[in-house]
Amino acid sequence: MSMSTHDSQKVSISVADPSALGLLGLAMVTFVASSQKLGWTVGLSFVIPWAIFLGAFAQLIACLYDFKHNNIFGATAFGGYAFFWFGVASSWLIKLGAFGPALAAATDVRQLGFAFLGYLIFSLFMTIGAIETNKVLLSIFLLIDVLLAALAADAFGLSHSAHTIAAWTELAIALFSFYGSGAVVLNTHFGRTFLPTGKPLGIFK
Repeated sequence: MSMSTHDSQKVSISVADPSALGLLGLAMVTFVASSQKLGWTVGLSFVIPWAIFLGAFAQLIACLYDFKHNNIFGATAFGGYAFFWFGVASSWLIKLGAFGPALAAATDVRQLGFAFLGYLIFSLFMTIGAIETNKVLLSIFLLIDVLLAALAADAFGLSHSAHTIAAWTELAIALFSFYGSGAVVLNTHFGRTFLPTGKPLGIFK
């Protein structure tokens, strides 16, 4: 007599929280980019690598691992802003003539204005979701809203102060993101609240 058994196993692969890497990427690109907007540094040539590798690729990696975490909010946020920085870096390369003089001569900054407006719409509904994360993340999203609104206004030539507002807001995003990244790493590493991030507001949950 023969007996056959059918055993099924589920293998769970543990994946660490990728938000520390994603926030570091956001922190680094906004830190470097804000230095140019504030006039502390000159030119975009050395901003572009940080936009591509930290702003774009680091956040894209965080996005992919957040999908593995089944974290739709984190994955969409990191993925969305990763491609934002791919787009911004490509726009800078076109402006600087990296793809030839014909493309550089045909640029219309108002198209960037529409891109910033589109991302502002995206950022606004992500900000609603951030209300139920923690206060550090909520602060970052609120600052991103201000940044995108200021960048759009500057691109459309609607405000003389928009560029300055964008510059200081971008620097604030960098500082909050550094703190958020450090909080994720150290709170997880020590198994306790080493750097507080603030409880969710609890409006929608």
